[in-house]
Amino acid sequence: MCDLRRPAAGGMMDLAYVCEWEKWSKSTHCPSVPLACAWSCRNLIAFTMDLRSDDQDLTRMIHILDTEHPWDLHSIPSEHREAITCLEWDQSGSRLLSADADGQIKCWSMADHLANSWESSVGSLVEGDPIVALSWLHNGVKLALHVEKSGASSFGEKFSRVKFSPSLTLFGGKPMEGWIAVTVSGLVTVSLLKPSGQVLTSTESLCRLRGRVALADIAFTGGGNIVVATADGSSASPVQFYKVCVSVVSEKCRIDTEILPSLFMRCTTDLNRKDKFPAITHLKFLARDMSEQVLLCASSQTSSIVECWSLRKEGLPVNNIFQQISPVVGDKQPTILKWRILSATNDLDRVSAVALPKLPISLTNTDLKVASDTQFYPGLGLALAFHDGSVHIVHRLSLQTMAVFYSSATPRPVDEPAIKRPRTAGPAVHFKAMQLSWTSLALVGIDNQGKLSVLRLSPSMGHPLEVGLALRHLLFLLEYCMVTGYDWWDILLHVQPSMVQSLVEKLHEEYTRQTAALQQVLSTRILAMKASLCKLSPCTVTRVCDYHTKLFLIAISSTLKSLLRPHFLNTPDKSPGDRLTEICAKITDVDIDKVMINLKTEEFVLDMNTLQALQQLLQWVGDFVLYLLASLPNQGSLLRPGHSFLRDGTSLGMLRELMVVIRIWGLLKPSCLPVYTATSDTQDSMSLLFRLLTKLWICCRDEGPASEPDEALVDECCLLPSQLLIPSLDWLPASDGLVSRLQPKQPLRLQFGRAPTLPGSAATLQLDGLARHPGQPKIDHLRRLHLGAYPTEECKACTRCGCVTMLKSPNRTTAVKQWEQRWIKNCLCGGLWWRVPLSYP
Repeated sequence: MCDLRRPAAGGMMDLAYVCEWEKWSKSTHCPSVPLACAWSCRNLIAFTMDLRSDDQDLTRMIHILDTEHPWDLHSIPSEHREAITCLEWDQSGSRLLSADADGQIKCWSMADHLANSWESSVGSLVEGDPIVALSWLHNGVKLALHVEKSGASSFGEKFSRVKFSPSLTLFGGKPMEGWIAVTVSGLVTVSLLKPSGQVLTSTESLCRLRGRVALADIAFTGGGNIVVATADGSSASPVQFYKVCVSVVSEKCRIDTEILPSLFMRCTTDLNRKDKFPAITHLKFLARDMSEQVLLCASSQTSSIVECWSLRKEGLPVNNIFQQISPVVGDKQPTILKWRILSATNDLDRVSAVALPKLPISLTNTDLKVASDTQFYPGLGLALAFHDGSVHIVHRLSLQTMAVFYSSATPRPVDEPAIKRPRTAGPAVHFKAMQLSWTSLALVGIDNQGKLSVLRLSPSMGHPLEVGLALRHLLFLLEYCMVTGYDWWDILLHVQPSMVQSLVEKLHEEYTRQTAALQQVLSTRILAMKASLCKLSPCTVTRVCDYHTKLFLIAISSTLKSLLRPHFLNTPDKSPGDRLTEICAKITDVDIDKVMINLKTEEFVLDMNTLQALQQLLQWVGDFVLYLLASLPNQGSLLRPGHSFLRDGTSLGMLRELMVVIRIWGLLKPSCLPVYTATSDTQDSMSLLFRLLTKLWICCRDEGPASEPDEALVDECCLLPSQLLIPSLDWLPASDGLVSRLQPKQPLRLQFGRAPTLPGSAATLQLDGLARHPGQPKIDHLRRLHLGAYPTEECKACTRCGCVTMLKSPNRTTAVKQWEQRWIKNCLCGGLWWRVPLSYP
């Protein structure tokens, strides 16, 4: 649909990639009417597309893709009998609602926590009544971003929890899950999901006089109520608003409705425009949790106008007679709710789609008065798509145009009247459905030919792209994703290789300013974030292996320590794992047996089967220690994975603790010890490695710059290859995703169902260990089991880091189950799992 060679004006919006359908001989993908699209906080995109066979039968399909691998599409035959009208992700991005024109609503969830395996077990039905609006009930969680405090040191100042009540609560205040929908006949239906799995459904009329509802939207108030906006499609009719209260009475769902003030669009009250825009085509609240502001669009066959309205509480004047009888004092003056127009556009080309931001920007200091200020933050803009193929980003309150993307080769002035634009021979290719990402830095659009386009939106929209300003915005949004747990793929779209080092350093600096408790909570998330950033630059690509290895090391350490149990129940407050850390930090002896004597070995006693089941993980610890020590003489090489560990006192201390634990377990069951290939039968490999590791740890255990290891230690490490066979570690393979290949801002043309031949990143070409060749033996990265060149077991892969592991566990011991339970929902980097074929590359 787009001229892929033409960048966006001023670099504010540009095309990242376009995905097209392969034309099949027996069936054809055709855009559904209407077309629905939804973007989750995990950067999964769901959209509808009908599959038409030769005999003209339609199959209503829901397609789900990950933005990093858009060609790897998962298609779900939805079994909806009529066209799908709504799609809605939940707050966690793991469940999806779909509704159709026959009143059927289905709730889809991941099967086995796989992003390409979905099942629908629950739903509801308002038979024969098309659904026009759909939403999950609010869970009461609302986080506000204070952009004016982006320079504050504490995350608590930048992102504050807003007091917001759930739509419905269970015993103890836990939010109750469920959904609400509005039908074309004016009914509101609510379905509640009980913890037992039972679904409570109730349906009620919005008002006594039911009428046709062509458009509707749903928003939530801080008090736990729901606001529904409806329009019958005619601009001559009022836009109606209703308050909906949901409760559970005697194990039944109850719905109460109340009429709120309505409004007429300003264009219909203007005598010059009274009949110019006969239809209301779009009705949207500015945000799900912002019921006081609404966006309306009225259209004719060729043009549109957009208006933004706000609900305000205004004082009601009191007649002097009543003032004398009962004087009004202070806040006791009577008030009334009134809709007031905030802004309106001039005549525009016909609007085809609207996308609203999901970023909860606090508008305390960025309201309408400063809408045209020199700063524009992501999340303050909404997207309008037009029938001429263009997309405008406008301020969500002032409706001032911030950026424009043209799908045609010749851009036109923004203020050119629609009536003066030349007519094209046929209908222009334009977006029928759009969605903004959760940080408002990317936009997905599905056009009337069924193609999917992803656009980048500049973090400093509407102003010259200064590197310093862009870095501040990107850092602020990375911190937001770190706090919320949302996926940050759309932020990576804007990170240039030259920014990576600065972003990683600033991110670490901000992280170290937080409290110790918060640092512990975010410790793994920041490592995953650093790893994804370092993929984008050739200078930092080896750090990706280090960050992933550190994530793996932290997971092994916490799992093995959790297996330790105190010998007596009435033990001190410290757990055996905490005492192990304390004693290993205090005793700097290089003899592993002398350190072991200071521990209560009875706390380390485990079942023999458990110890044997852990052997692969213990082997990895031993191999990694040997690899690190053998690489010490080459520590000047930044291109060697593992370099950062040689100066990381915390990680070296963790490895030292694990070596002590392994030594103790080896006394209980020698077969669980790491296996080394030594040149001498009498050599104690564990003691040798612990002695060298302790000397290296002493050099960098204190805070501040690490001291250089002495020459004697380096000489001993140089002799290691002649004493022990140095293992070749299986690092995570270089990811085959898109984000590291989009840096030059050259749009890509992709095809659904066909993996592209993408140019290799310059960074990975320098490192043979990061490349995966066909026929090379594969490994289960979490269990450390070799799968062979052509695995026979079903596997799943992480959508972000490429980590591969088997779907089914080959071991049934409790300790292994505990280890695998950590990764049942997400990879160690936080990415989603995707089922891969047996012949995966």
